[in-house]
Amino acid sequence: MPDTLLLLAALGYGLATLAYLGLSGLIVVSWQRRPQGRLLVLATGLSATWAALSTLTLWGSVPTRMLLAAEVARAGAWLALLLYILHLRLPKGTSLPPPLRIIRALNIVLVSALLLVSVMPQIAPIPPEQAKWMGNLGLVLLTVIGLVLVEQIYRSTRPEDRWAIKFLCLGLGGLFAYDFYLYANAALFNAMDAQVWAARGYVAALVTPLIAISAARNPEWAAPVGLSRSMAFHTASLMGAGIYLLLMAGAGYYLRLFGGEWGDVVQTVFIFAAALLLLLLMFSGTLRARLRVFLSKHFFSYRYDYREEWLKFTRTLTEGQPGEQLCERTVEALARLVESPGGALWMREGNTGYPRASHWNWADLNGTEAADSPFIQWLATKQWVVDLDEMKTRRDLYGDLEMPAWIQRADDAWLVVPLMLHDELLGFVVLRHSLGNVSFNWEVSDLLKVAARQASANLAQMRASNQLIVARQFESFNRTTTFVIHDLKNLVAQLSLLLANAKKHKHNPEFQADMLETVENAVARMNKVLAQLRRGSDATRAQSVALADILAEAAASKQAFKLRPTLSLPPANLRVRAEAERLTRAIGHLLQNALEATPPDGEVTLRGFEESGWAIIEITDTGSGMDEEFIRTRLFQPFDSTKGAGMGIGAYECRETVRAMGGQLELTSTPGRGTRFRLSLPLLDNDTPGGDAA
Repeated sequence: MPDTLLLLAALGYGLATLAYLGLSGLIVVSWQRRPQGRLLVLATGLSATWAALSTLTLWGSVPTRMLLAAEVARAGAWLALLLYILHLRLPKGTSLPPPLRIIRALNIVLVSALLLVSVMPQIAPIPPEQAKWMGNLGLVLLTVIGLVLVEQIYRSTRPEDRWAIKFLCLGLGGLFAYDFYLYANAALFNAMDAQVWAARGYVAALVTPLIAISAARNPEWAAPVGLSRSMAFHTASLMGAGIYLLLMAGAGYYLRLFGGEWGDVVQTVFIFAAALLLLLLMFSGTLRARLRVFLSKHFFSYRYDYREEWLKFTRTLTEGQPGEQLCERTVEALARLVESPGGALWMREGNTGYPRASHWNWADLNGTEAADSPFIQWLATKQWVVDLDEMKTRRDLYGDLEMPAWIQRADDAWLVVPLMLHDELLGFVVLRHSLGNVSFNWEVSDLLKVAARQASANLAQMRASNQLIVARQFESFNRTTTFVIHDLKNLVAQLSLLLANAKKHKHNPEFQADMLETVENAVARMNKVLAQLRRGSDATRAQSVALADILAEAAASKQAFKLRPTLSLPPANLRVRAEAERLTRAIGHLLQNALEATPPDGEVTLRGFEESGWAIIEITDTGSGMDEEFIRTRLFQPFDSTKGAGMGIGAYECRETVRAMGGQLELTSTPGRGTRFRLSLPLLDNDTPGGDAA
């Protein structure tokens, strides 16, 4: 080592000696009767001893093995202090959790082994070069343990209490990180970097003020430090990463040693590949999920930290604005409880059944269940979480339950979670197989049931709020129509009077004839509007109507458009029971939307036919189409219109009209390619008379 570098190193280690001696004196004066104070005195005293021996080693006054012993003793004292700080906040009489007990045992074994080898070299008769490499490797592992403990103390301390320990974590973390680099480099290349070692004394001296500040802020080291499953997970992750790095470092050293002239190249490529693999493993969701499951199975009496799981579940449900994407967030919250990568939600829509309401990372799972299907009745009665894997092997547990065909076709389907609200089935969630191979048991079932109850309450509240908003909007709309009816009455009366007076004038017969015809048409139109508006408060009256007549009238009402719809009429004897004007208006709304969305060179088709005992009406266009998000959230919402002059009730009224007739409305649409509405109406029973019926 050059003389200049030797002098700088001596000054650095001498400064570190004085700094730790001064810190030890302060602690002895202030904290001499506290256990944590004694550990802190031990750590700072051994650090001062280590710094002094390092200074003497520069002049050849101290053997290398003695310096190694001081190094190990110093590291062991700091690790013992960190473990004690973690242990302080445990309930009285409680021991450390298994992950920390493993770390403590590993620390004791390493410190003891390295001390014995350094003090009694005869117990390990190995060549000096190998002894040096093994010593460096052991010190690397001790620094990894130190970094893990520092990280866990900081992570598990509440944010409002971190002011008391942040400087200790910063100081010791920096010291351990510097030592890790020094000894990892020495283990890899079997040679100590002289410049890095020379600067080490200054680094050690610089951290003493940080340790002193934390000691002053924590006279009893009573910062609330909790030990959780999250802590165990991160501890295991970091320990695994550290051990992996040590193994890769050893492999890299031997590749360089036996690689000949290609050794350096092979070592460099190998270390890069190993680091890249470590990063890939650390960012692997599957691996992280399996690690959590492993720790829960082997180190904790219960799989879940219920406080933490409930906080995460509630946080996921309440993200964003109230009601915004609540259905999707519900699926996500339930899926994350069992490490599932996706799922889908089905919710009850009146008496028509359970269509898919939303999904999270599972767009291709589709299907609709009738409200009276055996599957729905079984879920509502049993209220069980169905394990589809268990169902295949234990049919006796589920009796005569048969999964719907669309669930059976989904290879990745795993759990069916019922959403119960006051013993009624509000909906259900289908989850995909877990990334972490989570085994389904009573604990998982109970957790999902409780979470599903909470989710059901949130979904029901959202639906009730939406219904209340719609009811208020309809109240306002009905109030408006009352004024419209009143105005129309006055207008009809005025026009009727004008018509009566006009008949008395005979000066211009041709003009009078035209005027009479115009006024009569206006009166007829307004009386028709008045009748339609009044019908909203009266009981609807259905009658037997020919579907061909309805379609023809709906198409004729749209002749003003430049683009004329292509009409394909059903047989004349195809009849349904409906309120003719209301059904015509509903079809007219859909037809008008199709014509407005289709360019002049496009095509709009209106056709009717019979299929499987149902009267089918299809309206197909080649227009702009709609995306799934718009269909789910806006299309059937009343008073939500994309047209500046529209009221936004056309699609909503059409759906409600079809439902009132006992039919179904289906929709398929592709942005940029077009839309198809399919209305399925029950055929008129041949035994039913064709007259009016209430």
